[in-house]
Amino acid sequence: MKKVTIYTDGACSGNPGPGGWGAVLMYEGAKKELSGGERATTNNRMELTSAISALEALREPCEVELYTDSQYITNAINKGWLASWQRMGWKRKSGEMKNPDLWQKLSALIAKHAVTFIWVKGHSDNEYNNRCDELAVEAREAHRI
Repeated sequence: MKKVTIYTDGACSGNPGPGGWGAVLMYEGAKKELSGGERATTNNRMELTSAISALEALREPCEVELYTDSQYITNAINKGWLASWQRMGWKRKSGEMKNPDLWQKLSALIAKHAVTFIWVKGHSDNEYNNRCDELAVEAREAHRI
C-alpha cells in the first residue's frame, strides 16, 4: 500500500462567513496542492472539506498520515466520537450533530484508506501546515461576496 502524507487546513471569516480550505499531499517526493472555498460556511466545515478533498484525490487505497490543526477532527477520530455518532445514526447523545453530511463522507473515506490523524499546532513553525493555511486564506478571499 502506498504511503502518503497529507496536511490540511480550513479558514473562515466570520462563522458562518466566506471560507476556504487547503491541502498538501506528498508521495515519494512529489507534492500536490489543492484548495477551494464557499461563500457561506463555517470553519469546521472547511476543516472537514479539506480532509475529505485530500482523501478523495487519492486514486487507490493508501496508508495515510493526515496532519491537521483541527482538534474537532482529531478528537472525533482518535477519541472514538465518530464511531459513536455512526452507531447512533449520525446523532450525538445530546441530540443532533453538526455537519453529519461531511462526517459521513469522511467516514467512508477512512474505511477506504488506512488513515492516521495527527494533530499539529496551527500557525506555528510547521511548513506544510502554514502552506495549507495560505491556500485556505487565498480560497476564502476568492469567495468573498
